[in-house]
Amino acid sequence: MPTLGDYQQFNGRHWETGAVHNFMAYCGHTLSHNGKPPGEALLMGISGGVMMGYFSFAYEGYDPQANILTRNTFDPLQTLLSRLGVEQSVKHTNSAERARRYLLETLEEGSPAIVWADTFSLAYNNLPHDDGMWGMLPILVFGYDEEGDIACIADRARVALTATSQELQEARSRVKNVKHRLLTLGPPNDDKLVDAVNEGIKDCLLLYLEKPPKGAAHNFGFAAYRHWADLLTKPKMRGSWAKEFPAGDKLYAGLTSAYQFINLFGKDDPAERNVYVAFLDEAATILARPALNEAAAQFRQSAAAWQALSLTLLPDEIPLLQESRALMVRRHRLFLDQGNAALQQIKDIDRRLAELRREASDAFPLDEDAAADLRRRIADRVMDVHDVEQGAVGALQEAMDLK
Repeated sequence: MPTLGDYQQFNGRHWETGAVHNFMAYCGHTLSHNGKPPGEALLMGISGGVMMGYFSFAYEGYDPQANILTRNTFDPLQTLLSRLGVEQSVKHTNSAERARRYLLETLEEGSPAIVWADTFSLAYNNLPHDDGMWGMLPILVFGYDEEGDIACIADRARVALTATSQELQEARSRVKNVKHRLLTLGPPNDDKLVDAVNEGIKDCLLLYLEKPPKGAAHNFGFAAYRHWADLLTKPKMRGSWAKEFPAGDKLYAGLTSAYQFINLFGKDDPAERNVYVAFLDEAATILARPALNEAAAQFRQSAAAWQALSLTLLPDEIPLLQESRALMVRRHRLFLDQGNAALQQIKDIDRRLAELRREASDAFPLDEDAAADLRRRIADRVMDVHDVEQGAVGALQEAMDLK
């Protein structure tokens, strides 16, 4: 059965931009300004770049979570492909057999396939299967051997991942609107690159400074930093951390989920600010705007501020939280570096994290006064990021002559 034996492209870290980069790198789709395939930093910048978004969720039967959005999430895949003038070939079917045939035909033609798959259904992610939870995200399939019952996959890790053919079929069929969807891509259009970069930067600025396309204004941009800081320090506010994440297992859930979204969810860099630095440095060349290098330098300071915020969320001086942070990071590194080969170690880490979650419920190390002090320190670090990024965004506006 077809497998692309020469496939070695595993540099993508985020689902959308990573899958596109890996696809184009394998197919040799390059841009003329550097003779290379579009890198993930360039793709992220074109899709809308970095942002700040704050949301909290508390559903019955689940731990509450603080969801921190750090990159543009408003249809980034379609946005970047459209802006780069990439021809798309989409095959979509409700039939599992037809979907299998489309995948085999694509591989037999010498092309990998971008497909949408439920992260909870793929064993290498070691996520608990739950009828109420799903996440259909793009991954790249570069091999499919039915006799050996194995699919070869590129999905964030630096190594090849594998799933059984049944796992992949179930993962692809989990949600109806992208059920069995398959995508292949043509090359980027060099003539559209300058406009694509310009539009990506404008999108980034708009999400910091203007009313968002949907949702409350205080959930996005600089308003979101201030809103989060208020929720941390004003206990009587609706949605305050004192109410949503009181000391105990709920505060533990809020702290660990915020850390996860900032540092580990589809990324390997605090809030992907260093990824955006790389984009701006490349954009400075593409647009012949050297002032973008100045903005990049300020976003580099933002990465350091996000790192300081992360270490305040799960600080060293609280052993329960320090161990949790170390385990979360180790789990992430094992997956990125070893993929399936690290699955047993990942399961062991998840068992220990579950024990720490129970410990947080039974004997959380902070009383309400100490928890309030931690929230104040987190709020200070949130506003540090706010202040640094105000300077970075201002420099970006000046570099683009938009101030």
